Amino acid sequence: MKLVNDFKNFLSDTVNLNQTRITLLEDRAETINSFLRASDWEPTISTFIEQGSWAHDTIIRPVDGGEFDADLLVRVRPVDGWSAAQYVKDLGRVFLESGRYADKTVVYDYCVTITYADDCKIDIAPLVMDREYRGTLEVCDKRNDKFDESQPIEYTRWMREKNGYSGNNSFRKATRLIKYIRDIKKRFSCQSVLLTTLVGHRIEWFDKDSDGFADTPTALQTIMGRLDDWLQARPDKPGVNNPSLPTEDFADLWNDTQYANFRNFVNKYRKWIDEAIDAETRSDSIEKWRKVFGDDFAKGENVKKAEASAMQQASALLMEGAAHLDSLVDNVIDFGISILPLWFRTPSHLQAPRWQPAEQVSRNVQVFAEYRASQYSGKGHPINSGEALPPRGGLWFDVRVNKFQTVPADCYVRWRITNTGAVAMALKKGRGGFEKPTDGDRRWEALEYRGVHMAEAFIIRRSDDRLVGFSEPFYAVIK
Repeated sequence: MKLVNDFKNFLSDTVNLNQTRITLLEDRAETINSFLRASDWEPTISTFIEQGSWAHDTIIRPVDGGEFDADLLVRVRPVDGWSAAQYVKDLGRVFLESGRYADKTVVYDYCVTITYADDCKIDIAPLVMDREYRGTLEVCDKRNDKFDESQPIEYTRWMREKNGYSGNNSFRKATRLIKYIRDIKKRFSCQSVLLTTLVGHRIEWFDKDSDGFADTPTALQTIMGRLDDWLQARPDKPGVNNPSLPTEDFADLWNDTQYANFRNFVNKYRKWIDEAIDAETRSDSIEKWRKVFGDDFAKGENVKKAEASAMQQASALLMEGAAHLDSLVDNVIDFGISILPLWFRTPSHLQAPRWQPAEQVSRNVQVFAEYRASQYSGKGHPINSGEALPPRGGLWFDVRVNKFQTVPADCYVRWRITNTGAVAMALKKGRGGFEKPTDGDRRWEALEYRGVHMAEAFIIRRSDDRLVGFSEPFYAVIK
């Protein structure tokens, strides 16, 4: 069943970024506009341009207390003699010297990021116009000190054109739902610009007013079906050209493993969506839609949920403690780490912290991970907690406080690495103790044993050896 009204409520109550936050975002962008125009930043500002999900109206509410971010381009006239790096560096200087923004500012390769206390980030990037000849637009790569051609206005026009082919903005709403699946399930990696482009190519001019996009659930089924067909015909990673700049291939944002994983999960979700629409009763349909979106879909309905069944099965598989059966891994891959009971994170071989707690212990400590084929290989890609990983290569774990700040110099880090699963426990490799970082504050861990493993960061003050902060577990799921 389509359950059109339930989708309307689900979008409004759970998926869409609420109007209060949108208004706040617009107000902050206007304040940044006024601040920069009154600053001593040398480039002459032409205009400010919304970019990405914000401009496309596909921005969604952050899940699990995460951040929502927006991209703001500052279109400027070129400054004689300036290199690409100067535009970004000097823009960063202006914010870092400001009493209003100094403690919120981080300078990255292409942009300056302002992080607010309420989980909102705005990325501000210089966009240089008419530098070599009239009509060109270029973003600035600080790291490599070079200009890269960009066509953000044309890309936004392309997205809006695609949405115009659908009925009742169903294409735009379906795009938000697919992004929500990505964020809530954490089963695959696909950056928004790549995902949006893949989705955008699944609707054409001849779809206008067609039954395939008549409402939101139908549009979702049509897009996922077409995307799955396209992916299944391409076992090897294909090109995904930027429709507004054909020389740019967004598929470069994937490696081969990430593409294969995305291809598999789109196929799985496509089948689940078909089953939900084909369900003959409302109760059965809600159960199947919750398999796709989680319990927040059709909230308040008292029906059996696939997730509840998975949670019961997970608990049964854990009755023998940390030496859980292999099938637990399959359940976590299908339904996410949310099915794990709270006591999973405290197996019997886990060691308690040996440091006395400070007067205030922060939980605003975050672990990040990057997958690499080997410890010293040059190129890696970020991994989400709970993402399924192959039993090869490894992860570089890193730690931040307050979401983007490095650990203070007057503190040191210890890592608690805890393995679970029948293989690791049989080999007496459960670990669960505290270990020093491998490099700086980072810790390298090879991916070896099938199971659901955990990495936690603990921050200790040097002066008195007291614990001042620790993270939530980062789950590494090895297939």
